[in-house]
Amino acid sequence: MSQADLIYRIFAIIFPVFSIVALGYLYARERHDTDMSSGNRLNMDIFTPALIFDILSASDYALADYVNLTLGGVAVVLGSGLVAWPIARVLGYQWKTLVPPMMFNNCGNMGVPLIVLTFGEAALPAAIMLFASSNLLHFLLGQQLITQHWSPRAVATNPMIVATVLGIGVSLAGVAIPETLRLPIHLLGQIAIPLMLFSLGVRMLTIDFADWQIGLLGALLCPLTGLAIALPYAWLVPLDGDQASVLLLFGALPPAVLNFMVAERYRQEPQRVASIVLIGNFASILVVPVVLWFIL
Repeated sequence: MSQADLIYRIFAIIFPVFSIVALGYLYARERHDTDMSSGNRLNMDIFTPALIFDILSASDYALADYVNLTLGGVAVVLGSGLVAWPIARVLGYQWKTLVPPMMFNNCGNMGVPLIVLTFGEAALPAAIMLFASSNLLHFLLGQQLITQHWSPRAVATNPMIVATVLGIGVSLAGVAIPETLRLPIHLLGQIAIPLMLFSLGVRMLTIDFADWQIGLLGALLCPLTGLAIALPYAWLVPLDGDQASVLLLFGALPPAVLNFMVAERYRQEPQRVASIVLIGNFASILVVPVVLWFIL
């Protein structure tokens, strides 16, 4: 593949993602009353769980093929936190503010569409497994890091966790879902990714550069810590097909918007977390093409 072909392929991968993000940003800038809270709640409660269940319950792939990749995703999440914690302490930042955004990256809004556009529809199960495992860790561990309190009921009733467990259970049991039932689930799931990207663009409008120092630190630290764990894991652990490249792309993703929502809910310096998340996602416009150049 020539350099010109490679540049075009990278552009073809990132343009659909960032164009929808840009559309959300431009729309919100023109319509100052844009409120995505209801849409985000629907996405968290219905559309994304439908996407997760639709993919995980499919019978045309084996979940066992994604065990090493999923463990790699878990290693990236936990390892990033272990690397970021002493950095936060040395630089004098509250670790509850800096560490969770370094651990939990934007594998939903940005990761799933990027992985699919880069490696094709065949990579969607891999993207969903990474997304599901990261979200499971976020609800099992991420909120507890901030609140020092863990609610089994909240975890057990979370729609994305329920969809993950049910999807894996249906797949392992070999249950064939009737097409009349699978089709509406599939159609609901198709709403999730575009809505994630559009919502991310709307959220970009609220970026605050008052805390740009910690925002810039997070923008650099998040992909660096992720790649610092993903690279040696991909070298040491056998991964099938494109899974090593998928894991590297996962490791390079910016902080998830969900980090801000959790920080705002529990009053853990939400403005600083917002700067980390939003500056990190802006910086991904430069970081993602570099990583794609490397893995392609």
